[in-house]
Amino acid sequence: MFILFLIVSLISLINATSIVSRSQSYPLSQPAVHGPKTRITIGNRIIAPDGFNRSTTLVDGMFPGPLITAQKGDHFDIEVVNKLKDDSMFLVTSVHWHGIYQNGTNYADEPSFVTQCPITPNHSFLHSFSAPSQTGTFWYHSHYSCDGLRGALVIYDPLDPLRFMYDVDDASTVITIADWYHTVAPQLIGTIPVAQSILINGLGRYAGGPESELAVINVLPGSRYRLRLVQMSCDSNVQFSIDGHSLTVIEADGQLTEPLVVDQLTIYAAQRYSVILVANQPVDNYWVRGVPNSVQTFNGSAILRYMGAPKAEPTTVNVPPTNPLQEANLHALIDPAAPGIPEYGRADINLTLEVNLTGANFFVNNFTFKSPSVPVLLQILSGAREPSQLLPNGSVYVLGANKVVELTVAINAAGGPHPIHLHGHSFSVVKSADSSTFNYANPVRRDVASAGVVNQSMVIRWVTDNSGPWFLHCHIDWHLEAGLAVVMAESPSDTSAHVSPVPYEWDRLCPIYDHYPPTVPEGGLHLH
Repeated sequence: MFILFLIVSLISLINATSIVSRSQSYPLSQPAVHGPKTRITIGNRIIAPDGFNRSTTLVDGMFPGPLITAQKGDHFDIEVVNKLKDDSMFLVTSVHWHGIYQNGTNYADEPSFVTQCPITPNHSFLHSFSAPSQTGTFWYHSHYSCDGLRGALVIYDPLDPLRFMYDVDDASTVITIADWYHTVAPQLIGTIPVAQSILINGLGRYAGGPESELAVINVLPGSRYRLRLVQMSCDSNVQFSIDGHSLTVIEADGQLTEPLVVDQLTIYAAQRYSVILVANQPVDNYWVRGVPNSVQTFNGSAILRYMGAPKAEPTTVNVPPTNPLQEANLHALIDPAAPGIPEYGRADINLTLEVNLTGANFFVNNFTFKSPSVPVLLQILSGAREPSQLLPNGSVYVLGANKVVELTVAINAAGGPHPIHLHGHSFSVVKSADSSTFNYANPVRRDVASAGVVNQSMVIRWVTDNSGPWFLHCHIDWHLEAGLAVVMAESPSDTSAHVSPVPYEWDRLCPIYDHYPPTVPEGGLHLH
């Protein structure tokens, strides 16, 4: 009995502590974890995640930033402290809690000049919000450029209806994917940037660079793992796979899906998936692959290592997928039907956004988004209600309360596929960009979907049950900087009551920012 007890204890210890190792030497060898009530500090640090040293903008000195975790129903109090000093990058900042609805707390959503002014150096802002009905995989990031401020956020569900499918789901099974640039973001704005590498769990290699350390994912033979894949790239979409293993998708962007077995996932910037990995192959090392859409970017690599395998790089071969993920094959698990009458054009509000490119700027229905000097939320709270009153001119769409919206995003511009994100909501993807089929019965529900490339379009639906201005934009950072965005202002006449009272600290953000002189060249979406 004592020997049996030791064996069971050993297995439990392995499951709890040895599943995923990020192995980076700065500053921790294991992922840092914060709870829902915490403080994060934004500062500068020189790091070399792919072997190339560069200055960065980081959370608590780490890339990716510390994982923030909560249980369903927890209240979040996250203080963001700005300690930025490196004026080669942006010194003002803000943090968006991506995928969190912020119902009643629109002011905590973050996007600068949509819901708040940015946080200036040596100041802070307490984001206090709840997500009572939400569980799943989310993340946080700045809308200020692409210099490293990004990390994962997970809300666990103790009553997860798919819990029977996996044995391990903890901080160690969060897998981050990110493209990485050797040039600071302000110098890349207005160009066509190409990343030098893809990082998996914060580590990677670049073409011509050193044989830098790679992340290792340690698994116990026979165990089942819920891997939470978080795509933090500024641009690249990535084909993710693990040699010799299939993956069962059970979540897309915080929404459970009917289980779907695939052998490769194309994951667009800002998307998240939970996949079940069953460690059912011979004890060995296997390549984990993140292949970007840009042929000029070095592929992402990590190592899946079975317990008992030697500490060596894999020799497995990349086999073309036979069952890659198709978004149209994903179906929402809970309340799967899209809202409204199940026919195209029969929603309460039917909108089409035509995306074009002129010179270096994107235009949506003939307007390129330029940040107003006063945040849209502050405009609304000050009495503006009609589109003609709301700035930026032509980029704010006023929507009535409790209406079904059907939005078609039609791409007439290069630079795609364009991942489109709507703040404040998840939406039903009734037509994926690479499909001609409409599905109103059980489409996938998520918060980022590809609108495709030239001559493609996507169609999504949601209900306007969350008063406030919500950003809708391409999640390729460089395209957002170039104006590929609009604001959906839901029921402005209700917003004052819906978000009241706004915190005193929120009221102070704009006066402080207005007296702060920019120390980097003007230009880009977020500088005045």
